[in-house]
Amino acid sequence: MAVDIKKMFNEDLPGQLSRNADEAKAIGAKFQINITGEGEWNIDASASGPSCKPGTDAADCTITIAGEDFQKLMENPQANGMSLFFSGKLKVTGNNMLAMKLQKLFGFK
Repeated sequence: MAVDIKKMFNEDLPGQLSRNADEAKAIGAKFQINITGEGEWNIDASASGPSCKPGTDAADCTITIAGEDFQKLMENPQANGMSLFFSGKLKVTGNNMLAMKLQKLFGFK
């Protein structure tokens, strides 16, 4: 099932972060998500957060991915994440290990 990426980052994720503020802050990092053809968002899952807002800002880990590849990532993060990374379709700069914590962020309800 396709994910509405803009709705996810502009509406769903900010609400999930506020409902799970302590868990989000425990991640202790700032993320920059750049989805080609969709937009750019900065996610603050540090002590100063949590928040998710459009645009770019300083980040500990930056993820760059095409919209269609982000859809694949959301379908099956475990299997498709590594495949997309090793094929060069999922680019991570900064602290690569923090990218693994994104799955926890996206798993909040």
